[in-house]
Amino acid sequence: MGVRNGLTEKKRLAIERRKSGDSYSVIVEHLKLSKSTLSGWLKGIPYTPNEETLMRIKNGPRKSAEIRHLKKLSSIEQVRSLANSEIGTLSKRDLWMFGIGLYLGEGAKSIESVRLVNSDPNVIKLGIVWLRNVCGVGIKNLTLVVHTYPDNNIATTISYWSKLSGVPVSEFGKTQVDMRLNKSTYHHNKLPYGTVQIRVRAGKNEKLGVFLHRRIMGWIEAIIQQVNTMRD
Repeated sequence: MGVRNGLTEKKRLAIERRKSGDSYSVIVEHLKLSKSTLSGWLKGIPYTPNEETLMRIKNGPRKSAEIRHLKKLSSIEQVRSLANSEIGTLSKRDLWMFGIGLYLGEGAKSIESVRLVNSDPNVIKLGIVWLRNVCGVGIKNLTLVVHTYPDNNIATTISYWSKLSGVPVSEFGKTQVDMRLNKSTYHHNKLPYGTVQIRVRAGKNEKLGVFLHRRIMGWIEAIIQQVNTMRD
């Protein structure tokens, strides 16, 4: 009898809450009932959503977006953790091969001068680490040339790249400003520090001039030749 009386009381409360404008979700949450049970009890009960229900409906898309965002962040973190474990500890050979791929995509190939250009700070840092640790280029043999736009502050930009690269400001070449665009019409620069080109100057070290460029191109050619012999 106690169970039956309990169900009767819950049914009465469910009907009362429905008439007051509560949604199925709210009633389920408060009375711990299934929606299928409510469906049988509340069929035909007049229903006009109350303010709380209307607010829930209004905020539903926002909450759904928040849930999707949290799921996305969780997925990204899981993938990053997996990727980190797959990479493991980076060896000098790993860096060597990665740098060759970087030079193939971003380095100068038509002139016999070692140059890398990009706007991504991580690419520039990687390029310098590769040149120094794999190619044997000293910091004194590096020159950076910045390419900016009218809305870039030149002094700030050079200072930024100097701190990031470790190359003194005194070793920067003449800054190139893209004057095809002017401040009055150009408001959408997505490169706050422009782009930067890393140049290797040989000085008195013959192994860092044309020789180094030819060496890098030789590495690239050797890899391409082996890739061309691969079969699926």
